[in-house]
Amino acid sequence: MRTEDLRALLEGALELWPYLEEARRLKEAVFGVRIETCAILNAKSGRCPSDCKFCAQSQLWSTKAPVYPLLSEEELFQAAEKAFKAGIDRFSFVVSGIKLGAKDLERLLRVIERLRKTYPEGRWCASLGQLDRTALEELKAAGLSRYHHNLETAPSFYPRISSRQNWWDRLRTAERVKEAGLSLCCGGLFGLGEPEEAVLELAQILRDLEVDSVPVNFLHPIPGTPLEGACYLSPQKCLRILVALRFILPQAELRLCGGREYNLRELQALALFPANALMVGNYLTTQGRNLAQDARLIQDLGYKSNLKV
Repeated sequence: MRTEDLRALLEGALELWPYLEEARRLKEAVFGVRIETCAILNAKSGRCPSDCKFCAQSQLWSTKAPVYPLLSEEELFQAAEKAFKAGIDRFSFVVSGIKLGAKDLERLLRVIERLRKTYPEGRWCASLGQLDRTALEELKAAGLSRYHHNLETAPSFYPRISSRQNWWDRLRTAERVKEAGLSLCCGGLFGLGEPEEAVLELAQILRDLEVDSVPVNFLHPIPGTPLEGACYLSPQKCLRILVALRFILPQAELRLCGGREYNLRELQALALFPANALMVGNYLTTQGRNLAQDARLIQDLGYKSNLKV
């Protein structure tokens, strides 16, 4: 689709349903009828020095988000093991903050190496902030297969969302992930009040980065954050964003992630027309659905997954 047509689709000037069906065909031509699943663990929570207006874990906002240091090696291992035994395809350790410290990184490296030896067929991921190339290479050597680092939104809109982290530092981290030989999971958060042009701008940057996986998050407003009263999305708007992303990124995994329950409501199933991957379980500071519900959703669409429920 031409850029002007994609903009019209996002604005609601074009009827959604024919393009949703075309997005399904594009998705299935590349990924078939299998839905990949992933899960995350909030491995270190709260006290983030950044000022992202959407985030419950910033130390600047007064929220009910939990606060705790990096979990023990056994807690980290057991959470990953539980996900693997449930048939979840990927499991990721996620920490708060701009960058994980050296001692905490050493702990995670030991856990990842243990997981690699115990479950060599597992796919282990991490989201640890703005690490340097040496740390990323150490993670790969330990057994990490993919690193996650979102750009959040387009650079033209980012200053309205965060001032303590530089957008270009985020981009450089994503580039280092590829340089280190890791698979790159890199996407954003929609519903921040960004214009349609920012959605297209971000999608084109992700295309140029040749990302492997694009996590698509929709804002779930958290009380106590500056965006607690935000209301920019509807179920159909979410679908329009997913369809536009599929057209711009036909070869990339589109991973439906946080905020899907809150924003898509009764249209969640339709999101798996353009998306080929699904985050299951709980998110960082909000609850998700149980595995049985998502397994049924996938099955009812005629799709397949490895979930064991």
